[in-house]
Amino acid sequence: MPTHQGFDYDVVVVGSGAGGGMAAHRLTEQGIRVLMLEAGRDYDPLTETPMFHTNDQAPLRGTGTPDKNFGFYDATVDGGWQVPGEPYTTGTDSEFLWWRSRMLGGRTNHWGRFSLRFSPHDFKAASRDGLGADWPMTYEDLAPWYDRTERLIGVCGNNPGVDDVPDSSPGVLQPPPVPRVPELMIGAAARKLGITAVPMRRAVLTKPLDDRQACFWATACGRGCSIGAAFQTTTSLLPMARATGHLRIVTDAMVSGVAVNGDGRATGVTFVDRRTGERQHVEARAVVLAASACESARILLNSRSEAFPRGVANGSGQVGRNLMDSTGATFVGHVPALEGRPRYNEDGHTSNHWFLPWWGHEAQARGELDFPRGYHFELGGGFGAPGMGIGAMAEGYGLALKEAVRRRYGAFVGLSLRGEMVASDRCFMEIDPQVKDRWGIPVPRFHWKWSEHEIRQVAHGHRTARAIIETLGGEMMEPDRAPEDAIKKGGEIIHEVGTTRMGTDRHSSVTDEWGQTWEVPNLWIMDGGVFASNPHKNCTLTLMTLAMRNADRLGLALSRGRL
Repeated sequence: MPTHQGFDYDVVVVGSGAGGGMAAHRLTEQGIRVLMLEAGRDYDPLTETPMFHTNDQAPLRGTGTPDKNFGFYDATVDGGWQVPGEPYTTGTDSEFLWWRSRMLGGRTNHWGRFSLRFSPHDFKAASRDGLGADWPMTYEDLAPWYDRTERLIGVCGNNPGVDDVPDSSPGVLQPPPVPRVPELMIGAAARKLGITAVPMRRAVLTKPLDDRQACFWATACGRGCSIGAAFQTTTSLLPMARATGHLRIVTDAMVSGVAVNGDGRATGVTFVDRRTGERQHVEARAVVLAASACESARILLNSRSEAFPRGVANGSGQVGRNLMDSTGATFVGHVPALEGRPRYNEDGHTSNHWFLPWWGHEAQARGELDFPRGYHFELGGGFGAPGMGIGAMAEGYGLALKEAVRRRYGAFVGLSLRGEMVASDRCFMEIDPQVKDRWGIPVPRFHWKWSEHEIRQVAHGHRTARAIIETLGGEMMEPDRAPEDAIKKGGEIIHEVGTTRMGTDRHSSVTDEWGQTWEVPNLWIMDGGVFASNPHKNCTLTLMTLAMRNADRLGLALSRGRL
């Protein structure tokens, strides 16, 4: 059994976020000893979360800046789309944003916590329209694991009887919060257009769970949650795994490569101590990469040898290919009917309580739409803590300006589109042949271009959002904006997946349906890289569900001596 600083272990897990945290939890529950390597610094949500600070206590009233993209109080530390000393490059005519969270728990400390199941429709989309690839599994294969994940992390919501929102088993979901006034109004307008509004499923507790407390509807989830109501691995999966005595975490450990012996088996990984620059090698019976889709692909592509000239597990040439993100666009409208209403606390669990799931499957099947995959709308609006932009809603000076701001405060609604992108040969990552990071590790080079599928999808979303806002008697801001301008940049939604795609054969995919790489049997991938497609639902719930299922299989294989 390998040893690191006096700790005996079986498996090395790279990454402590959604996939790595779940893998460590499930493996340690089975008695497997895990050494976890996290590239970021240690992070304590109990002492470092600024839950109760107000915007007026922060520079620029807490607004986002280039060094703190989501605001001064956002839970991200040492991370963002740009990280000092950790560049990345883009190909000709490409623009892609690569988000890193260099902290224990990764993105789970600040993610949106939307937890939507993929539907039966999503797993076999290629069989219907011939685009991309099917998943090597069905919804029915994953459904019981979705139940287990939702129970474990704590997801609120309901079973609305909508095909795009599959039912959880009875008793799995916690009660959803009540909708706010703007959400009720948007829902009523949408119904007139044949679109159903339903509660958003979100990994936020509305009832206590183990030692985690229920949300008390008062602070922004993006700041992190010291009481554990908003799911993050640092308040749940990692403490659970540590409590078994089978987990040791090493932070500031930037993994650069996977070592493979002459028998084609992974023997361990090499990492750089970010504080000292010292290089270390640790051995393992099995290696789990859960560093994020692009980071895990980078590690594999940088693990070149005579036996693996294109990188470890890359005999198919698919490592780094099939890079996908969600499409995104935000449409805002001013609704006079919402002006001047009485003030009250409308925070809730800070994000939208309702959303509009995709309603167009049948229209697409009939060939009535000019794009192949769906989207949903996340709803915004209502009373929230005013930020730097509040003065943009009115013109003038003095008392008249103040009165206009007060009257229009809370009278704007937003519909944020999140849609499915189809995998494309034009969207992929590779290793830049010249540029390295501060530790001498070659960096990724991204190639990206949206296709007409995504542009037409956003155009349809623009028309739909406008119809909803005008049904409310409102006026859409930027009504004539072109879809090419409205669509977010690649990587901006931070749902990048697909770079180590799963499949049914080693020639067109990197792993099997369990995340086990075809070429290196004791090397497993448990992050979003394994996704065969990227349905419009936010990816983290499915990522964790796959990691739970696959870690159980890995643990069983280790216990039976198969690896």
